[in-house]
Amino acid sequence: MPEILTANRLFDGDVVYRTATGDWVADIGAAELIDGAEQLVAAEAAAQADVKASKVLDVVTVPVDVTDGRIVPKRLRERIRAFGPTVKSDHRPGAV
Repeated sequence: MPEILTANRLFDGDVVYRTATGDWVADIGAAELIDGAEQLVAAEAAAQADVKASKVLDVVTVPVDVTDGRIVPKRLRERIRAFGPTVKSDHRPGAV
């Protein structure tokens, strides 16, 4: 089962995803797909180095499906973090 790494960027709190080059980006479609325990251990170690360097916090491994070339988290919480809130924008506090 493929997985990705997600975290929150420390300076602004945005949800970000780790790419194969070690960058953290807001686009889940650019996330590195991790298949296998060795690859996961290496990616998590690199992510923890970014935590220590105060780039991100709360690194989490997320199981995903790849459907029609699109990365889709299996857990609802992570789908909401990736694709937006479940409340229409005109119903959110502060909407005009």
